[in-house]
Amino acid sequence: MTDKTSSHHAGGCQCGAVRFELKGDPRFVSNCHCLSCRKATSAAFSTWVGFRNEQVNWEATTPNFYASSSGVKRGFCSTCGTPLSYAGPDWDGETHFLIGAFDHPITFSPRIEVFTEDALPWALGRKVSNDQ
Repeated sequence: MTDKTSSHHAGGCQCGAVRFELKGDPRFVSNCHCLSCRKATSAAFSTWVGFRNEQVNWEATTPNFYASSSGVKRGFCSTCGTPLSYAGPDWDGETHFLIGAFDHPITFSPRIEVFTEDALPWALGRKVSNDQ
């Protein structure tokens, strides 16, 4: 039976091998500009949607995990390579999902920019000198 008072969100990797379902509203939606996230996603910044672990259900196939730094697990599909999730000691009890992995990413809107000291200047609308 479905609880109609709570929102559900689903998503997965590009090939469909790894799928997740999340129950309820996220704790936050943010753009992360840290170097680690930029390297892990090959993007200028990463947009994360954070949920408590008890809201998370990995379906039939779970992701593989890469320990990108001490205590950090980054989930990805071992078939197609899609990066999917982040869990680490600074956010104990939470799993964060990349917004692009959701079936309906339009549902979420970032409300905060984090680690802006690492940001590429143009990613925050700053003027970039041609001398750089």
